[in-house]
Amino acid sequence: MRRLTTLLLSSALAISALLFAPQASWAYPFWAQQNYDSPREATGKLVCANCHLAKKTTKVEVPQAVFPDSVFKAVVKIPYDTAIQQVAGDGSAAGLNVGAVVMLPDGFKLAPADRLSDELKEETAGVYVTQWSDDQPNILLVGPIPGDQHQEIVFPILSPDPASDSAIHFGKYQLHVGGNRGRGQVYPTGEKSNNGVFNASVAGTVASITPGDNGATVVAITAADGSSVNDTIPAGPTVKVAVGEAVAAGAPLTNDPNVGGFGQIDAEVVLQNPVRIYGLLAFFAAVALAQIMLVLKKRQIEKVQAFEGV
Repeated sequence: MRRLTTLLLSSALAISALLFAPQASWAYPFWAQQNYDSPREATGKLVCANCHLAKKTTKVEVPQAVFPDSVFKAVVKIPYDTAIQQVAGDGSAAGLNVGAVVMLPDGFKLAPADRLSDELKEETAGVYVTQWSDDQPNILLVGPIPGDQHQEIVFPILSPDPASDSAIHFGKYQLHVGGNRGRGQVYPTGEKSNNGVFNASVAGTVASITPGDNGATVVAITAADGSSVNDTIPAGPTVKVAVGEAVAAGAPLTNDPNVGGFGQIDAEVVLQNPVRIYGLLAFFAAVALAQIMLVLKKRQIEKVQAFEGV
């Protein structure tokens, strides 16, 4: 009974923390995992873009073709200037973290540790890869991890074997990849983070700009009807309006502190049948042998013709 009570109390505290104290890293793939059944919507958009609104470049490198039951790597590249810093949850400057999601075809999954080469073990050191859910081992997540050390994230992948799974067939498959750097502009709970632009809620004139709680700033706006509205700006963004300035509804009151963003890309990999390769090599060998025999036969005929001419 005591153990059950402790478990319930821990769960209640965790839920309270999720609802009332969202942290910087919660907009990363882990929280998308908790809120969506699949990372890819019907439109093709990866759900990470719902929180990370800025668009950035993401690249991926995969082999053109792989053999069944073999280990290969998918390298997700998340480029950005490591000298820049982002606004942390408390408004201070901090380095950027990165995260990535790789949506593999059915049957493909994270390679087990005992199948990794020494080179792959070195390339994946310090990177913890999780799967989207227990019944979706083909969807892999990483992050948040320090961006200055992981602008390239290596995912070791194990290809399926059609010989042991009748649902798998040789052919071309598509991968969906997303890469993120920096914090999002929206928390998974729908709340706006301090890593974005804050706008005026009404049209009017800025009456005052005063300090608020926990480093926040309160911008009081006097509307045309004489009413006063206070817009609270959390620590982080810089207020760009001045007292006495007229603002329109929806006009930005701050700069845009965001330096990160999210990008997605698709890639293709061919699950190649080894028999086709062996057949192709045999065909090339046969063609080469035929060409050699043709040349030898031609030279033989030329010698015979030269002899008969004598």
